[in-house]
Amino acid sequence: MSNPVNFKTENQISFISMDDGKANAMSVEMLKGLNNALDEAENAGGVVILTGRENILSGGFDLGVFKSGDNAQILEMLTLGAELSYRMLSYPKPIIAACSGHAVAMGTFLLLCCDYRIGATGNSKFAANEVAIGLTVPYFAIEVIKQRIINKHRSKAVGLAHFFEIEEALEAGFVDEIAEPDQVLSAAIAKAEEFLKLDLEAHKGSKLRLREPLLAALRVAIDRDIEVWEKRQL
Repeated sequence: MSNPVNFKTENQISFISMDDGKANAMSVEMLKGLNNALDEAENAGGVVILTGRENILSGGFDLGVFKSGDNAQILEMLTLGAELSYRMLSYPKPIIAACSGHAVAMGTFLLLCCDYRIGATGNSKFAANEVAIGLTVPYFAIEVIKQRIINKHRSKAVGLAHFFEIEEALEAGFVDEIAEPDQVLSAAIAKAEEFLKLDLEAHKGSKLRLREPLLAALRVAIDRDIEVWEKRQL
């Protein structure tokens, strides 16, 4: 698929949709596309709604890149993912996730960086499954998890690669509300219309004050991750 990220704006709502025809892998192309779409959304103003394909937001980083052995591309992909997390958490307008299905690994971190998240009923599952596939959860991802997932669920989320089904995901903090699969997008639009009534400059200032310690810790974490990833290439 030539363009895995699409963008449009309607009634002060910017829609960013991901669709690579498969699992919406967070490839270099996908991550650059998301950043470009956020540039367009920031220019347009208003609220952002992030969507994936039917039954999946994203399955995480592109495993094909890891298997390729191309260290430069691996480092680029991981760094883009970490920096996208920072950008979303510091984004000046509300970002709403209309999550129609699964979110796994980097897909989960993407979800957790949104200001408000709507999940779909049914068999949706959420997991940071890195340790199940032989990867250590990055420092940046742990900071993202800590700011959303309640304490009693963090150990099994980070260290045990636990797959959370939708009701448990709601209780743990992966999502803020649940809707029927065919109602997820309309619920997100209703929430966006509600958020448009806010003073968005006040939203920006308040969010940045709230997240100031998180963003500082996240910047340190990203730098630590880059150092670790670069050493692995030596």
